[in-house]
Amino acid sequence: MRNTFSKTFFAFVILLLSSLACSVLSGGALLEDDFAGSDRNWGTGTDAESSVEYVNDSLNMFVNKDFWFVWSTPNNEIYENVHIEVTAQNDSSDSTGAFGIICNMQVTDTSYYFAVTGAGEYAIGKYTLTDDVLLTNGGSWGKSNAVPSGAASYRIGADCDSDGTLTLYVDGQQVDSVNDTTYSSGYVGLFAWSGEKVNGTNVSFDDFVMTKLP
Repeated sequence: MRNTFSKTFFAFVILLLSSLACSVLSGGALLEDDFAGSDRNWGTGTDAESSVEYVNDSLNMFVNKDFWFVWSTPNNEIYENVHIEVTAQNDSSDSTGAFGIICNMQVTDTSYYFAVTGAGEYAIGKYTLTDDVLLTNGGSWGKSNAVPSGAASYRIGADCDSDGTLTLYVDGQQVDSVNDTTYSSGYVGLFAWSGEKVNGTNVSFDDFVMTKLP
C-alpha cells in the first residue's frame, strides 16, 4: 500500500509559469495542448532533483529524488468550474510514484490535486500552507477497479466545480468524488510525485484538454 507522505517530504520545485496561451482551441475547449510543434508554453526546467521538459511530443516529468513533488502550469490564467483531461504515459520503475492533475492553485501554491499510481491507487487531495490533506478514503490512498495496476498509460480526468465538487476519472470512468470549498478558482497544472525509489518516477503527459463544466 502506498504511504501517505509526511509534510516534510511534500516539497515543491519552483512554480514555472508562462504567460502565453496554448495551442489553437477547438470545439469549446478553454485550453488544449498536444505538446507537439513549436508552441511550448508549459513551464520547463531541470535541476538536481527533477526535470520537466518537452520530450517526443509530450511533457515529460522525471524525478531524481525520493518523496519529491514537481509540477508545471501552462499559463498564469485563473480558471473555475472546469473539466480537465490528460493522458499520462507511465514509464516509472516505482509503482508508488503518483501523477495527475492540479486545479484551483493559488499564488501561495496551495491547490487541489487528483492523483493515480501505477499500483492502481488513487487520491483526491488538498495542499494547504500547513498540511497535505487526502480528502478521499478517510484520509488514505484508495484502490479502485477503475484504476488498473501496471497500465502503460492512463487517461486522467478531473472536475473542479465551483460548488466545491471534486471528481476524479480514469479512462472515462468515475473513480471518486468529494466536496471541499476551500479553493473556488485558480491555476491549473500537471504533476509527478515520486515514491520510495530514487530515479523511479518518469511520466509523460499528452493530449491535455480543459473545458467548462455545465
